[in-house]
Parts: sequence; C-alpha cells; structure tokens
Amino acid sequence: MIKEMPDTAIDLITTGKRSLHLRNPVMTASGTFGNGLEYQRIFDIQRLGAIVSKAITRKPRRGNVQPRIAETAAGMINSIGLQNIGIDAILKDVAPVWETWEVPVIANVAGETVHDYAELAARLDGVPGVSGLELNISCPNVESGMEFGVDPRAAAEVTSAVRRQSGLPLIVKLTPNVNDIVGVARAIVDSGADALTVINTYPAMAIDVRTRRPALGWGSGGLSGPALKPIALRLVYIVSQAVSVPVIGCGGVTTGEDAVEFLMAGAAAVQVGTATFRNPCAALDVVEGVEAFMREQGVEDVSELIGAAQTASVTSRA
Repeated sequence: MIKEMPDTAIDLITTGKRSLHLRNPVMTASGTFGNGLEYQRIFDIQRLGAIVSKAITRKPRRGNVQPRIAETAAGMINSIGLQNIGIDAILKDVAPVWETWEVPVIANVAGETVHDYAELAARLDGVPGVSGLELNISCPNVESGMEFGVDPRAAAEVTSAVRRQSGLPLIVKLTPNVNDIVGVARAIVDSGADALTVINTYPAMAIDVRTRRPALGWGSGGLSGPALKPIALRLVYIVSQAVSVPVIGCGGVTTGEDAVEFLMAGAAAVQVGTATFRNPCAALDVVEGVEAFMREQGVEDVSELIGAAQTASVTSRA
C-alpha cells in the first residue's frame, strides 16, 4: 500500500562526523533567495530541504554597476557582482536568526584568493545556524570569479584550504564553462569536498540595440533559467557517475517535474534559483510538485528516483 505522503527525506551528506539531513531534496540557489529572512514572511520556509545563502565575502561588496539584469526568451542574464553585507554582519545579525530555524542553512562563500576562502571557512566553522558551506568558485560576474573553477589544480587548492579550516559539510559549485568538468570535479572531491553543485550560470550577454551598447552595466553576466536546464541536466548526468559524492542539480528548475528529471539524471537534490524572481514561492511549489509526482507514480521513497535514468557509461557520452 502506497503511503499517502511519500518519503522525501534524504541524508545528503554522511561522511565521518559530517552530516547534512534534508527533509526533502529541494534547496534554494545562492543569490536568488537573499539570506532567507524576507521569504520567511511569505511562506513556511521550514518546509524546504535547505536554504543556500547569498555569497558571503570577507568585506561588504556593493556589486557591479547597473543595470544588472537582462531578461532573455527563456531566462535571464545577471551581473549582480556578489553584492552582500560581508562576513561580520552575517555573524552578528544573520546567523543568530538562522540558528532559530529548523531548515538547514548552507553558507555560500566567495573570495579572490585561497586565503579569502580559508578565512571565511574558519570564521563560519562551528557557528550556530550554519549547517554547511558551499564554495562559489564559478561565478562569471566578477573579475576572478571563475579563476578557481576552470582549473583542476586551482580548484583542488582552494578546496583543500577550506577543508583544513572547517569541519562543516563542504559543497563546491562548478562552472559549466570548462572543457573537462569531470576532471575538475574529481580534483575537488579528492581534495575533501563532500558534495558538488552542478552548475553555476553560463557566461552570456545581451545588446541594447537602441543604445548600441551591452544591456548590462558590466558588459556580460551569467545566463540562468529554463534555457540553462538542458545543459545542466547533461552535466549532472555525467558528473554524478564520475564521482563518489552526491551531486546537487542546479539550472532551470521551475517545476516538480524539472526536479524529478535532475534526480533521475543522478542528482541527490536540486536547487531552485531564477524561478524565485518570478514566483517567490517557487521552491515550495517544486517541493509539492515532487510529492505529487511521487504519489501519482506510486513512488514511496525519493531515493528510488535518484539515478533512475542512468543506463549507459559516462565515457560513451562524454
């Protein structure tokens, strides 16, 4: 007999003393949900699997010049530039709020040097309310944002530095703008990452034909939304079979069925990002959509979906 409410809980990370339990496999994506504070007034954020913070840097950042967002036919291009309040304000004002929540919060961190990442990891380690770290080594909207993510050695170096400074569950977010994403992924995992987020936005631009200038103040930005989904889905499919850690799918998740596609491709969880700009409750809608799909299909446990579409070898597709 099928349960009225399917089991959507998942132990995303269980490595030694590190663990990250999600009540369902739906997370928010960094940079699209603020730090969660505003959204708790709109819906019950405790129903989500996890919340990923805005990127946190050592010092506050004002971000890139305006305009920062351009709509596309199937998504958007952004060049926010990691605008954030900085680590001091996070520790003083935001983390104490996170501590009162049941939903785990993953702190996304970004830096310009390996030292930046290591310092941020050390300061967040053991902070009540912080359940894990996500390293942003793949942002296309700042000068050095993708520098670490496109090179296996650089990616391994920053991952190792953070691992030495923190005992928190460690997730690293990969860029799609790389020739050998499997090589980068394996280097990161070998250096101590507990999970990977696949993928960040793809470098893109738009032109304002009336001004005859780039539509974004910084010139270019990162493409996200439904247009990115087929690319992200393929990379999740490949990377999840090439590494021994969980993969979190990110890119164009708008509906419950989108999320199920990523799970079947091999993701253990998904992140909802751009959809939130159009619908503040998008992540919750995705949770309910996954539950509805499972009831309709008679799936009792979400783990039955993970990797269900994997039938061929990675080498034959790469």
